[in-house]
Amino acid sequence: MVYDIVFEPEKMLHLPSAPVLPEEITSRNMQKFIKDMIETMYVKNGVGLAAVQVGKPIQLFTLIKTYNDLNEHEDLALFNPTWKKLSIHKQTDEEGCLSVPKMYGLKKRYSKILVSGLDKYGKKIEFIAEDFFARIIQHEVDHLNGHLYVEGATKLHQVE
Repeated sequence: MVYDIVFEPEKMLHLPSAPVLPEEITSRNMQKFIKDMIETMYVKNGVGLAAVQVGKPIQLFTLIKTYNDLNEHEDLALFNPTWKKLSIHKQTDEEGCLSVPKMYGLKKRYSKILVSGLDKYGKKIEFIAEDFFARIIQHEVDHLNGHLYVEGATKLHQVE
């Protein structure tokens, strides 16, 4: 099932999403939701997708396998994610967002982070993410904390 994307200025995009209990993650409904989010992410041409972007404000995001440095054969689903910077170095690059269509801007992000959370089986996972992989994770975690990339972006511009 492909979900509709929630667009700015929808209020839920600006509120923190609720944590998910490990036992909820393995439920049939949640496993179907993960699959539907991944399908939606591909159909909508996203590289990552936060649950709040499809109207479900829970601490979950998916990330496309092409940019998943952990396993290039599998899309990543991460629950209750947090990250810590491992370097003071930041990279500035252009970002966009499915919830802010046709708008792009420059955003500074840490280039190397330590990520923690729960995987699609409800098991603890921790890994290092760098460069574009790290950028996507920071962008999606921002969503789960009620923030959009445009809040700190520069040189915002629209494209057709």
